[in-house]
Amino acid sequence: MAVFRRDSLVTRQLLRFVLLHTAWEVGSGQVRYSVPEESKHGTFVGRLAQDLGLEVAELVSRMFRMVSKGRRDYFEVNVQTGVLFVNSRIDREELCGQSPLCAIDLEVIVDKPLRIFHVEVEIQDINDNAPVFSINELNLSISESRLPGSRFPLEGASDADIGTNSLLTYKLSASEHFSLDVQKKNDKSKSAELMLRKALDREEIPLHNLLLTATDGGKPELTGTVQLVITVLDVNDNAPVFGQSVYEVSLTENTTVGELVIKLNATDLDEGINKDIAYSFNTLIVPEVKDMFSIDSHTGEIRIKGELDFEGTKLYEIQVQATDEGHAPMVGHCKILVEVLDMNDNAPELAVTSLSLPVPEDAPPGTVVALISVSDRDSGDNGKVTCSIPPNLPFQLVSTFKNYHSLVLAEAVDRERVSEYKILVTARDEGAPSLSASSSILVPIADVNDNAPAFPQPVYRVFVKENNPPGAHLFTVSASDPDLRENAFVSYSVVERSVGEQPLSSYISVHSESGHIYALQPFDYEELQVLQFQVSARDAGFPSLCGNVTVHLFVLDENDNAPAVSPAGSGRGSPGPELVPLSAGEGHVVGKIRAVDADSGYNAWLRYEVQEPRAAGPFRVGVYSGEISTTRALEEADGPSQRLVILVKDHGDPALSATATVSLSLVESPQAVKWDSRQRGGSEGPLVDMNVSLMIAICSVSGLFVLVIVVYVGLRCHPGPEVMCGPGKATVVCASEVGSWSYSQRQSRNLCVGEGTAKNDLMVFSPNFPNFAPNGEKEKQQELTPNSSGQVSSNRGF
Repeated sequence: MAVFRRDSLVTRQLLRFVLLHTAWEVGSGQVRYSVPEESKHGTFVGRLAQDLGLEVAELVSRMFRMVSKGRRDYFEVNVQTGVLFVNSRIDREELCGQSPLCAIDLEVIVDKPLRIFHVEVEIQDINDNAPVFSINELNLSISESRLPGSRFPLEGASDADIGTNSLLTYKLSASEHFSLDVQKKNDKSKSAELMLRKALDREEIPLHNLLLTATDGGKPELTGTVQLVITVLDVNDNAPVFGQSVYEVSLTENTTVGELVIKLNATDLDEGINKDIAYSFNTLIVPEVKDMFSIDSHTGEIRIKGELDFEGTKLYEIQVQATDEGHAPMVGHCKILVEVLDMNDNAPELAVTSLSLPVPEDAPPGTVVALISVSDRDSGDNGKVTCSIPPNLPFQLVSTFKNYHSLVLAEAVDRERVSEYKILVTARDEGAPSLSASSSILVPIADVNDNAPAFPQPVYRVFVKENNPPGAHLFTVSASDPDLRENAFVSYSVVERSVGEQPLSSYISVHSESGHIYALQPFDYEELQVLQFQVSARDAGFPSLCGNVTVHLFVLDENDNAPAVSPAGSGRGSPGPELVPLSAGEGHVVGKIRAVDADSGYNAWLRYEVQEPRAAGPFRVGVYSGEISTTRALEEADGPSQRLVILVKDHGDPALSATATVSLSLVESPQAVKWDSRQRGGSEGPLVDMNVSLMIAICSVSGLFVLVIVVYVGLRCHPGPEVMCGPGKATVVCASEVGSWSYSQRQSRNLCVGEGTAKNDLMVFSPNFPNFAPNGEKEKQQELTPNSSGQVSSNRGF
C-alpha cells in the first residue's frame, strides 16, 4: 500500500510538471496549489517564482507584484526567495460555504516585459466543525396506541464541513421501545426517523428520555447530541396518514407568489372530531421554509409565499404534520422535497479594476489599462458569459483566465484628436433569452431619480379625543428621499377613499409641504372609533416616485353621554306605586333600576345610590346592581308609602348622572292582583274573584311539639274602585318567615286585602315559585322603568 501511494504521488508530481511546462509554453502562466484551511501564518504553499519560471534575483527589478481578486490578502510572496506562504487565517466554510470546490485566484504581474500569470490556490477542508443540532432538547408526544413500526421524523444535524467531514452517522441511546432509522433519498436528502419497536404503555413508563448522537466522518471524529424527551399519551389510537411519506415537486425559480405547490391529503380511521384533520408545518421547520411557503390548515394546500431563487436555495425540505382534533391529538407526518429549477434570471456582473489610468498618449500598444472580471450566478449555459466592447476603438479585450479579461491598448492614441474615450464593456450570457450587463469606464454617473420617498415606519397609530375642534392638528408625517435636488423634494397628499357615505377628505387633510395632518370636523367616538387612511409622499423627479404610509387614527372616548334609565318592555296599563308587604324582612328585594350609558370603559361604568340617604328609610339600593332592597324588617311605623330618588352616575371625569324616582306602598296583605288582559284606559276592567287557602301554622320554638291547625276558608275579595283581584293562594306562616317575589316585564299587579283586620303577628306572602297567567305562560320579570315625567316606577308581580 505504501509503494502504491508513493507511485501515485510521483505520478501526480510528473503530471503537475507536464502541465506547468505546457502552460509555460503557450503563455497562459497558470499554476495551481493547495493548502489546508486554518493553516498558520507563514505556512509554505509553493515556490511560486520557480514554478512560474522566473528568476528570483529579478523579482524586485521586474516589479513583481501579486493581486488577489476581491479577497483579503490571504497569501503573500517573499520576493527574496520567491516562496508563496499563508499570510492570514483561512476559514474554508466562511470563504466558500458548502461549495465542493474552494479556490482563491491570484494574479502575478511582472514588467520588462509585461507578463501576467494566474495562480489558483485550492483550500482543502479539515474536520474543524462538529455536527450541530438546532435545539438541545426535542419534546415529542406519542400516543400509547401507536403500533410498532410507527415512525417519527427527527431534525438532522448540520455540519459546516464538506466531503467525508460532513458525512454524518446517527446513533440512538439504548432503548427497548425505540430504534433509529436513517433514510437517504436520491442523494439529495438524508433524514433520521425515530421508529417504535415495542408498544408503549403510559401506565408503565409515562416518559422516555433518549440521547441522539450525530458523528461526522472526519479524523478525528466530532459529535453532537440532542436530548429526546418522549411523553406517552393515553388517548386517540389512530393518527392521520398521508398517501406517501415523501413527495417530490419541481418548480422553476420564476414561479409566481400564490402558486399551488402541492395539495396534501391525509386520512384518519377514527370518527367524529378525532377524524377532523388540521395541516401545519412541523414545529422544527427552519424559518426559511416558513418564509417561502404557506399551508392551508383545512385543505392541505401548500402555496408559494416568497420568491424562489435557485442561486439562493436549490432544494427545500418541508416537514408537514396532520393533526386530528381528538382530546389527545395524534399527528401524521410527511416530507415534501421541492427542487428549484434554474432559470436565466440573473444578469452577468462586471467588476472593473483600473491599473494604469489615465493612459499617456505616448503609451505603446499592449499597455494594460484595466482588469475586468465577469461572473453570472446562474448555472449551465445560463452562466456562460462572453465579454465585448464596441468596434472602432483603439482598445481590445484580451482573455487571460476563465472569466477574467484585460483591457489593453491596441494602437497609438492622440489626445489632441480625442481627449477622452468612453468605453462600454458589455457582458452577455448564453441563456435563452440572454441577459446582459454593461459598465462604462471614465463616464461620470449623474443622479437619477431611483429612490422613492420612504417613511421611517410603515404604520402610524394616532390617538385623538372625540369632540376635537375642527382644524385641530392631529399628527405630522415625514418622509425622506436620498436623491439630490428636485429628485428629493417631497410633497404630501391623502389617498382619497370613502368612509361610509362621505369622502375621506371631509374628515382630514394634510399639508402638502409640512406633512401636518388636520381634522376637518369633530370626531364622535360613538359613531367612529377607528379611521384608517394612507398618506402619499411624492418627489418632484421625472418620472416621479411615491411612497405610502398607513395611518390608524383611534378616536378616544370622552364622558359626553349621561346615563339613561332603560324603559320598560310592557305596554299594559300605566305604572303605579310599588307594593311592598309589611312582612318583608331584611334583604328583601323590592325592585331593580336598569340604566345604560352610550360611552365606554369607565365612562359607562354606572353607580347607583339614594340621592337623600336620610329619606331612604328602611330601603337601600345596590351600588352596582341597582337592586332596591330592605335594610331591616318593615314596621307599620314606616308609614304607608315611601318615595326614593335614585341617583345613577357614571365614573367619568367629570361624572354625569341621571335620577329615577320610585314610589313604594307598604301593604299588609301580599295577595296577588292580576291586571285585565286589555290595556287599562279611562276605566278599570272587571273584577276577578279569588279563593284563598289560608293555612295557619303555630310554630313552637321550644322543640317539644308543633301544633298545626289547617283551616280552609273561602273568602271573596271586595276590592275598591282602583284595585283588581286575581286568583292565587296566600299562606300565613310564622312571623319569622320571609317572603320573596320576582319582576315581570309584561304584567303589573296591585294587592287586594280580604275582609277583616290583619294580624300583626302574621305575614302574608306568595310562595317562592312561579306564578302562571291564564294562558299557562310564566310571568316574565319586569324592570324598573321611567314614566312620562322622567321618574322611574316598577311593574312587579307578587
